[in-house]
Amino acid sequence: MTPPATAPPAMPADVRRQLARMAARVQADARVPALAIAVHRADRAPWTHQLGTTGNATPLDADTQFRLGSVTKTFTAVLVMQCRDDGLLELDDTLDAHLPVPAHGRATVRQLLSHTSGLQREPYGDVWDTLDMPDVAGLVGALTRAERILPPGHRYHYSNLGVALLGHLVARVRGGTWAEVLAERILAPLGLAATTVLPTSRTATGHLVDTYSDHARPEPDTDFRALGPACQLWGTAADLARWSAFLADPASCDPAGRVLAPGSVEEMRWPLTVTDDREWHTALGLGLMIAPRPGRAVQVGHYGAMPGYLAAGMGQVGGADTPPGCGVGVLGSAGTADAVLTLAHDLLTRAVELDPADIAPWSPAPPAPAPYRSVLGRWWSEGTGYDFSWRDGQLQARAPRVPAGHPPSVFAPLDGDPDVLRTVSGRETGELLRLTRDDTGTVVRLHWATYRFTRRQETFDGVSASDDDITGR
Repeated sequence: MTPPATAPPAMPADVRRQLARMAARVQADARVPALAIAVHRADRAPWTHQLGTTGNATPLDADTQFRLGSVTKTFTAVLVMQCRDDGLLELDDTLDAHLPVPAHGRATVRQLLSHTSGLQREPYGDVWDTLDMPDVAGLVGALTRAERILPPGHRYHYSNLGVALLGHLVARVRGGTWAEVLAERILAPLGLAATTVLPTSRTATGHLVDTYSDHARPEPDTDFRALGPACQLWGTAADLARWSAFLADPASCDPAGRVLAPGSVEEMRWPLTVTDDREWHTALGLGLMIAPRPGRAVQVGHYGAMPGYLAAGMGQVGGADTPPGCGVGVLGSAGTADAVLTLAHDLLTRAVELDPADIAPWSPAPPAPAPYRSVLGRWWSEGTGYDFSWRDGQLQARAPRVPAGHPPSVFAPLDGDPDVLRTVSGRETGELLRLTRDDTGTVVRLHWATYRFTRRQETFDGVSASDDDITGR
């Protein structure tokens, strides 16, 4: 019989107390009527915490929903990547290849996901004055009056309009509405039952908190209709933390790959543009915000801001102490409390510092396969040494001058030819490594990304660095 699965342990009590105190400080200082936080880790039981009141008759608890705002964009981005992986579109396809539009059809899917299309920020018209949002026909029809305010690919410019159009593109190629596709292809497979397009009866009221008094005035409720794929979702802190953990480590949160392959999520996390050309503190990938942290860690996810609400969901990738499937969700019922957004980063950093990942003990392993034993050791190219080793069942290489925390290059042989390998990660990803052997089968030369590697330091014309200079050059 298979033994029953053991429930993961709870986060240590002292860690919970310190994270709760961080949240309490933000709730009090930023004057947030209701604040909900959650931490998700693959190796710990989920943890949630709430402070304040909902502003209505329902109690504030772990099931209370808040508006997620632009965190919704990450869900739409994953739906787009699913379409790409299923062969329904390519990232460099133009918008009009899949969605009939009267203008701006040459914007590409990649540009729209990374906010580099140059399309104006909002739909045409004073929608934030009227709060009367268009339906899909109205959104698309008004594109003739919307501006492309920057050349395509010129620089980052945030566009709710652009992401909304991608949501309706997904709906068209899948044969349903955006909400239907979202529920079927993301929310149900990941068990995000508390994440909904329309609010339930268990919501916190969104507020505008007066700067010069302690009065908190409710903001109006609004259905954003066709703009929904950019901003419409509601959810709990626990669901948001789980979703953020998926964006950081899909293999832990979705081991069967039902939602999106880990390689495709990794592709989404690759920085394509920065939000500020002077301070490179936040980048945009394919629908994801990316914030670097010390120790080769990055935090990935998105912020959300709606009338009366702020949201932030962040997961952490990399770093020696980052646990598997690590993400946080922070939700607040005040539209001006920017500390809610900062709290997500601070909570995530502190959660890892206080309760780091376990360190797996080292143990001996079998030797390198015979065909690769003569590759191991120091090789030289361009006067620089590279150490080739066999670790974790793979051929790897790193330059000794590179800090130890930097990942090595990893190679995998091509089918049927052990002497030609592909670089699958690290420096020169995608490039070939070719092995040249002598008559005894010993590897005597390497070519990596076409550069020659030899067992001694040599000039580019093959002379040893230690030889006498007899050429008169």
